[in-house]
Amino acid sequence: MANVGLQFQASAGDADPQSRPLLVLGQLHHLHRVPWSYVRGKLQPRVTEELWQAALSMLNPNPTDSCPLYLNCATVAALPSRVSRHNSPSAAHFVTRLVRTCLPPGTQRCILMVCERSDAFASACALARAFPLFTHRSGAARRTEKKTVTVEFFLVGQDNGPVEVSTLQCLTNATEGVRLAARIVDTPCNEMNTDTFLEEIKKVGKDLGITPTIIRDEQLKARGFGGIYGVGKAAVHPPALAVLSHTPEGATQTIAWVGKGIVYDTGGLSIKGKTTMPGMKRDCGGAAAILGAFRAAIKQGFKDNLHAVFCLAENSVGPNATRPDDIHLLYSGKTVEINNTDAEGRLVLADGVSYASKDLGADIILDMATLTGAQGIATGKYHAAVLTNSAEWEAACVKAGRRCGDLVHPLVYCPELHFSEFTSAVADMKNSVADRDNSPSSCAGLFIAS
Repeated sequence: MANVGLQFQASAGDADPQSRPLLVLGQLHHLHRVPWSYVRGKLQPRVTEELWQAALSMLNPNPTDSCPLYLNCATVAALPSRVSRHNSPSAAHFVTRLVRTCLPPGTQRCILMVCERSDAFASACALARAFPLFTHRSGAARRTEKKTVTVEFFLVGQDNGPVEVSTLQCLTNATEGVRLAARIVDTPCNEMNTDTFLEEIKKVGKDLGITPTIIRDEQLKARGFGGIYGVGKAAVHPPALAVLSHTPEGATQTIAWVGKGIVYDTGGLSIKGKTTMPGMKRDCGGAAAILGAFRAAIKQGFKDNLHAVFCLAENSVGPNATRPDDIHLLYSGKTVEINNTDAEGRLVLADGVSYASKDLGADIILDMATLTGAQGIATGKYHAAVLTNSAEWEAACVKAGRRCGDLVHPLVYCPELHFSEFTSAVADMKNSVADRDNSPSSCAGLFIAS
């Protein structure tokens, strides 16, 4: 999948499925609305109208189902016909699964996505997740041919009709951002260290005509970024705060996105175990997602001031590592007693959020992070957790998650009951909770807010 190019076209054209394999994908009631005259050119001479109709009548999605139409060259697959109220109407997660399992092999392939117009964006992002860009498999290195998957949408429902060129460009920008973020997260730290991550930021900046602001290593310490510096000072590759800023004329508000970019998290001296440390290359997921989203937003002509703030560090073990009991002075001016070096994400984000508020003058600050293992317990694998002091933005995040397929569910926001978990006798606060049974994911967000 790593050498696959993804193309969105208003019409993929007709082709023999033996020369261009095809996957037709959609909810069953939507698939029944596709006229044979529309798919005939993509299936003949291998598939007749009778076979197409027979395949549709055999599908019984529970929650999904698929049926081969001709050898392994043409397949029709059905998504769940109904989803629960906390899922996306697009059934985006099932889209990704079906593409991974049902898309026929080949160098030139086609996906015909059948959906309502309101689900096209989420479906496109879900398709992109099925085609990761990173691999170090030796077989992949020997294969030099470039593979292409062409995606065509057939829109059903009240707002049907052809997909506009502007919409196709939006889908291209969004899916490129999704795949960029996934590539960064998939790349191990022996390659994707803080130096390399900065190069990725510079590449995006160059593509957009933006020069990033970068504060690194001892500069962080000198300028008071005790959170980022304290977390990353033991690593070979020094920590950094990097900022991409988009400031168009006519902007009416300033928004900052702050991303946790822990390129690897050993836990520091509060070291993780052998079963919990593997996978910690993904601890830069917040920063990676913000980089991909920033690139997509600016390419789409974002009209307000937008700053992407990247808090980059490797939480490593060494002679210079932060010790439990150390006290750090954060950029906000607050002092923090360290009682768990594995609660490091909130320290780097606290500096980033303070910078966004004090130096960038942001009206709205959103930080994105793989912040606590407890999040997976609180809202599960498929729903991101959102903690906010604004009921309006909480509702907006949940709505946006349903629309784009990146599901979101609220956490409890109650500082007066939870912030006492960080009480310290010698500093303004500790960095980790006293009681891990008292909503630790909410507490982690409250730490950053403070």
